[in-house]
Amino acid sequence: MNEPFCSTQGHGALRGRTCAGGLAVLTAFAVVGCVAHLDQTDPGIRAELRAVDLLKREVPAWSRDNHCFSCHNNGDAARALYLASRKGHRIPARDLKETTAWLARPDRWEKNKGDPGFSDQHLANIQFAASLLAATETSHVRGRGKVREAARKVAADQSADGSWPVDAGNAVGSPATYGTTLATFMAWRVLRSADAPGTAEAVRKAGKWLRQSPTTTVMATATSILALKHEVTEAARLQRQECLELLRRAQTSDGGWGPYADSPPEAFDTAVVLLALAEMRESTGVKEIILRGRSFLVAQQQPDGGWPATTRPSGGQSYAQRISTTGWATIALLATRE
Repeated sequence: MNEPFCSTQGHGALRGRTCAGGLAVLTAFAVVGCVAHLDQTDPGIRAELRAVDLLKREVPAWSRDNHCFSCHNNGDAARALYLASRKGHRIPARDLKETTAWLARPDRWEKNKGDPGFSDQHLANIQFAASLLAATETSHVRGRGKVREAARKVAADQSADGSWPVDAGNAVGSPATYGTTLATFMAWRVLRSADAPGTAEAVRKAGKWLRQSPTTTVMATATSILALKHEVTEAARLQRQECLELLRRAQTSDGGWGPYADSPPEAFDTAVVLLALAEMRESTGVKEIILRGRSFLVAQQQPDGGWPATTRPSGGQSYAQRISTTGWATIALLATRE
């Protein structure tokens, strides 16, 4: 499995030094929010706070130490910080300054060359575009022009069948390399939200691919719910309900989910399922399922605020996967907070 664009060499615990070429820093954007009103006696809130503190250190550290930008720190992890700022966490402007400037220049993304053996430009475009979308939705980047530019870049990478075949040999996906199903959903979400001229056909084809994608893994099942969020037909409602029942049965005794219904639970798979369940929280029994999933994530959090890397196969060590796992877990807690 390849590590993500501008990533670590190997699976060490320390950040890699594999990138070349610095990039200019543009204007920082003010970040608003305050944690005073958050109930810090709640275990989920405390988990959010620890995770955000870790990510506030790690997101700017990557570009400072490696002189480039990564899919894990400046993609998944930064996306978590942008969304945390909207949910009441105070994120100092300096912590996102360089990332925001980088994301706001989609025309420069392909110049961010790292070790070619650990790079996937198509993946980078999706992850940076998703982070840029979060920055735009939380007013760190003003206007929709940049995210539309990024959407056109992402659309150009779409395959003829409507998907984005990223890490295609990995059926279940991973936090930092996504896999085809999650990559296609994230690309589709960017395109749909950006509504950029000339991308309507790409949106249609991606939506069709997602609707027809087999729900043979927990990831594919959760992604199907997310992709059907805006569908109002009876067929879509029945498909969502069927997927919900599959996820209900796949939840493990300790509240998490693994890549398959009979797999041990992992933080990443649990996070993606929780994001899907957040879209169906008013369905019977779903709030209880969410609470158990949140409890699993809280229990798995490590003392420094991060989560163990979800790797394929399980049990590996990877800085990139750990930071992306932490980003996804943080986003899941934010999305499912009552």
